[in-house]
Amino acid sequence: WDVSQGNHSSCQNTVVTFIVTPIEYMDLDMMSVLIQVKLWRVCDPAQDQCSDAEVTLSPADGRLELVLFHPAASELLAVASVRGLQVWDVTRDTALTGKHTPVCARFSLVFSYFTLSCLTCLSLSLQCVQGHQANRDSRILWVKDDNLLTTGFNQVILKFTIYLNGESVIDCFEVNSTDLSLLLSVSHCLTDLSTRGTALVPKLALDVSCCEVLRLLQLTDNFIVPISYQVPRKDFHADLYPDTVGHTPAMTAEDWWKGENKQVLSSQRSASTSSSPLSTPSSSAAPSRSPSSTSGLSSGFLPSPSPSQSSRAIQNMLGPSSKFRHIQGAVLHRDTHITNLRGLHLTTPGECDGFCANGQRVAVPLAIAGGQIAVFELSQPGKLPDTALPTIQNSVNVADFCWDPFDTHKLVVAGDDAKIRVWQIPKGGLTETLTEPECVLRGHTEKIYSIKFQPHASGLLASSSYDLTVRLWNLGTGEEVKRLSGHQDQIFGIAWSPDGKLLATVCKDGKVRLYDPRKSTLPIQEGPGPEGHRGARVVWVCDGKYLLVSGFDSRSERQLYLFSAESLASGSVASVPADVSPSTLIPFYDPDTSVLILTGKGDTRVYTYEILPEAPYFMECSSFHSSEPHKGLCFLPKTECDVRDVEVARAIRLGKSTIEPVAFRVPRVKKEFFQDDVFPETAVWWEASLTAAAWLSGSNGQHRKISLQPKDMMPVSEAPKEVPVRKYLPSSVYLEEKTDEQKKEELLSAMVAKLGNREDPLPQASCEGVDEDEWVSEELTTHTHTPQMIHDTL
Repeated sequence: WDVSQGNHSSCQNTVVTFIVTPIEYMDLDMMSVLIQVKLWRVCDPAQDQCSDAEVTLSPADGRLELVLFHPAASELLAVASVRGLQVWDVTRDTALTGKHTPVCARFSLVFSYFTLSCLTCLSLSLQCVQGHQANRDSRILWVKDDNLLTTGFNQVILKFTIYLNGESVIDCFEVNSTDLSLLLSVSHCLTDLSTRGTALVPKLALDVSCCEVLRLLQLTDNFIVPISYQVPRKDFHADLYPDTVGHTPAMTAEDWWKGENKQVLSSQRSASTSSSPLSTPSSSAAPSRSPSSTSGLSSGFLPSPSPSQSSRAIQNMLGPSSKFRHIQGAVLHRDTHITNLRGLHLTTPGECDGFCANGQRVAVPLAIAGGQIAVFELSQPGKLPDTALPTIQNSVNVADFCWDPFDTHKLVVAGDDAKIRVWQIPKGGLTETLTEPECVLRGHTEKIYSIKFQPHASGLLASSSYDLTVRLWNLGTGEEVKRLSGHQDQIFGIAWSPDGKLLATVCKDGKVRLYDPRKSTLPIQEGPGPEGHRGARVVWVCDGKYLLVSGFDSRSERQLYLFSAESLASGSVASVPADVSPSTLIPFYDPDTSVLILTGKGDTRVYTYEILPEAPYFMECSSFHSSEPHKGLCFLPKTECDVRDVEVARAIRLGKSTIEPVAFRVPRVKKEFFQDDVFPETAVWWEASLTAAAWLSGSNGQHRKISLQPKDMMPVSEAPKEVPVRKYLPSSVYLEEKTDEQKKEELLSAMVAKLGNREDPLPQASCEGVDEDEWVSEELTTHTHTPQMIHDTL
């Protein structure tokens, strides 16, 4: 369950602890707030929760620490504070006991079924017996009627507990029935998320049909996760389920105070629950995620929902699913690889993607003096020679570099000397080392961070620098045309909007800024960005409505943030954690499928998400894992994808000594049809829609679109519908559904039908006979034969 959804009760103060009464099931909910105890009556899930407390108690003993309902007496509550312990009758708003002053500040509280209450303290003693030695938290629990079980720490801080707040391990132990001092480990459960708290589901709600003996609810940062413990048995075993207590109180608080000791009666399956308005949940109640959730609950007060209700509840619980959730990444055949790479530069700046590629060639930095870059033709795979290769010599260390999207032969390189060099690669690739660039752009006063081409205007380039400015360049004239300011610290990343009108930046000062370069040199919007200072990237998603920022949180954990482009000041609308790694996740966004692919330098995992313009915003898909760390990924135009194999993206992966193509495919059954639901018309972004001068004068361009559908393929949306074929189940299925008597009757009926009706006339009765006279004459004739006649005949 998503803990962000559901009814809420306002306490108007800090909540210290809260519990639910174990009897009169789902009747009262209690919260302790600083120096007051407030009780709420839990409403039906379909109704709004009342915001006002039904009962308020004021023990006036300072800050409250713990509260506990009596397991057998109704409305009897124990309240522990830093000054003492009191027992309250909540129906009369009075304390039944005086103060019992403890010897410590924190303790754990537990009731027996009769009269005893106990405390464990952070001190060195457990009231009357020796307790845990370390000055840390501890807990106490009754085992049967005569024994106590405590958990805590020893002097070397060894954990001894079923779960620890913030960890992802939950241990389950069995107390030996003969020797209560022995604890047998039953289960060691590793969870996906860190545990913030746990709670046991009542025994009456367990699914006994699958031998579920225990169900635990794990509270994480965002979800409540059911964890089911089941004993592998084929049938119901009564030894696993002794009589359990019901939810009807055995006595009142006043009876208990007078000295009576009673136990709660065992639950009866046939007991009516009509007296409680909350005993039957609404049809929208979400079932457990454990395997037992598909079966009905064993108790009468929690009936099993119908299949349609269960499916709707599960769908509501899991939320929407992505059609790309099973996307698969695969490295293409070795014949397409470029191998034997040597001298690869592995320490490019954090703002640089590490290498760049277009549909024809890939540029890779080398760890050779002079800022040399090697260029390889993708059409010429194979093993590289051991001899030196022709390169591009920049004479200074390379800060960032990228290909011109509208010219596959033009490579732009930013250096540590604050200069931008433009190189022209000859047709067919490098045949000799290039030392003279086509032109050099000068203007920045400090080292350059990153460079990005405008997506529509040809020859228009943006660059960010250590001088805290972003400058626009016209490569046609070699001049600086715009200078944007307003940054207070290092600029981690820049990104043009899909329509080319706006420019977004993410900065080390924790701000995300939005510029309209043609109208103002200062940001038109500014909002809070990632709290971490290790690096970040920014990319536009959802048709330019949102900005996605990949960065770090305050704990240096990698995070993804989604910002509305219309209201940056309001902060991120959604965020998802990734993992802990020093490298920044570099994003690639496919506008056709809204799929986001991310990986970092030195990673072995490639993350995949589908981005939605509405909640839940992020839908995680399958990840791609490689056996060895890579430098990164560069994605090619959509025309390079094999649409017949439902390939939605193709990337170039740079390894330690190889360049490998990687295909991202969506598994589909009817591959003979063109999957037009994942291949809409794609923009021809590799063709310019206007010139730099036209854009600077106020014009806007738009890319034309083309269809990726092959001429010999039919769209899957127009595919003929298959005629449903009636499926016949084997006879064993029908026989299993019938009783033995029914089987006997059917068998006898089949035998009788096969033999037929015995009263029917015989087949020869329908044939024509002969007259009696003919039979006689034939007989006489036969007797007149003589031996001589027979001899003559022979």
